[in-house]
Amino acid sequence: MPNKIVRKPEWLRKKITPSANKEMEELLSRVSLKTICQEAACPNVSECFSKKQATFLILGSVCTRACSFCAVGKGKPSPLNPDEPRNVARGVVELGLRHVVITSPTRDDLIDGGAERFCATVSAIHFKDPSIVVELLIPDMGENEEALKRVANCGARIIGHNLETVPRLYHVRKDSDYERSLRVLKTLSSLNPSLALKSGLMLGFGESDEEVEKLMKDLLGVGCRYLSIGQYLSPSVHHERVVEYATPQRFERLREMGMKMGFAYIKSSPYARSSYMASEYLESR
Repeated sequence: MPNKIVRKPEWLRKKITPSANKEMEELLSRVSLKTICQEAACPNVSECFSKKQATFLILGSVCTRACSFCAVGKGKPSPLNPDEPRNVARGVVELGLRHVVITSPTRDDLIDGGAERFCATVSAIHFKDPSIVVELLIPDMGENEEALKRVANCGARIIGHNLETVPRLYHVRKDSDYERSLRVLKTLSSLNPSLALKSGLMLGFGESDEEVEKLMKDLLGVGCRYLSIGQYLSPSVHHERVVEYATPQRFERLREMGMKMGFAYIKSSPYARSSYMASEYLESR
């Protein structure tokens, strides 16, 4: 049965302006690129596109898992586009990006989970300009250590892997595992101690502050020092429902708690997302 949409509070009424998206959409179409901003129906899309910022989506736009909160398409992915790394590099240069985030759907159909394509994309960008900071937001890649080793040493400055929610609520992350995600972050840290590691958390599924505090301790325990905390917004009545809307005061309280615990930087606000204002994290170092 479809979920009933609850009216959003005042602090969650950001407007999407189609006119602000047009120029970016034309550029993305010209270089055959997709963004997670569009595929996941991100509420920040107009703001970021107006600033010529985008998070590129590689490895297609179809996910092999069926998380109940996510708007990205699910099913059987199409064959990979061999020109994708070059297209991304071209798009990055045309947009003049100095810090770029690359992500993908989960590709359990690929032996390496897409590691080779992530590495090829980083190489293509750095071939154009070695000074561009590349950030990756990766799936768990089936905890394939060889794949994680390649990604950890591919030249990305910061690598993110999102926990999304607390262990008790992992039914929203179908076929994912909280402990496995922690091990992925720990493996990345051990394979390349110079990496900046990042994760993301959504509020709104019914988690308690005590559970969030435990999640923060778990992240710090595996070497993750950067965190985004945002409000979950259901993409449609057919997706996981919002249990509650966290207040701006709660976001600030959790940010302060995490910083006192030892995080290097936390972006915590209703509209914070994994790659939103991504350059701020490294600038805080």
